[in-house]
Amino acid sequence: MIIRGVFMYALITGASSGIGKELAKQLALKNYDLIIVARRIEQLNQLKEEICKTSPVDVVVKQCDLSAPENCIKLVEECREYHVTLVVNNAGFGKVGRFEEIPLEEELRMISTNITALHIFTKLFSQSMEQGLILNVGSIAGFQPDPMMSAYGASKAYVIKLSRAVNYEFKKHGKNVHLSVLCPGPVDTEFNKVANCTFNLRSISPKKCAKIALKGLFKKKDVIIPGFSEKLAHFLVKFVPTRLVLPIEIKMQSQKLK
Repeated sequence: MIIRGVFMYALITGASSGIGKELAKQLALKNYDLIIVARRIEQLNQLKEEICKTSPVDVVVKQCDLSAPENCIKLVEECREYHVTLVVNNAGFGKVGRFEEIPLEEELRMISTNITALHIFTKLFSQSMEQGLILNVGSIAGFQPDPMMSAYGASKAYVIKLSRAVNYEFKKHGKNVHLSVLCPGPVDTEFNKVANCTFNLRSISPKKCAKIALKGLFKKKDVIIPGFSEKLAHFLVKFVPTRLVLPIEIKMQSQKLK
């Protein structure tokens, strides 16, 4: 995207598949130049080729393991030469299982990716933006305790609370940056394979989720929840004591295990 002769870039993490991939494709259709980030370079190059066939935009590929904080900081420095005005913190994954059985190293890598990387990008890119948009990808799982996905749910709770608090700070201090948090329910992505689970609930497509996400972001919504059933569940759980929610959650998550 070009505004007054300046190229405007959107950076998307976790862009090799799923929601991130669809967000990149839809932003390209809106004439945003792109910086696409993920660990899998082959998929990123394939996405670049696909986008460039249909959209006259610049696509910069950045291979990066976001579970290492030093890699995140280095990536921000590498992006200084681009005028980044839109950041999508989409990279993340989950694990389903009993807390004491999930390997510690997997949970620490998940926390680093879901929380630390997102925190670094939100802070450092917002500091350099005079104006812009940030979309942090949380989850409907972040609104209540999530037994059998305890660390994942807690990481997404962090994303939701950080995003809403920081966005309110921006508003109060007159900073021309808006931060939305996307909180999807089941989406038909690679999440299930990585998490070692199968969703029993109806999933929406990544394309539909991305479309709803961008519509909400450009309307500057604080929280974006795709799907009527997810919105209804989020509304109802506000009135149900946690002690009653926990048995329901553990039953639902246990049914996901393969």
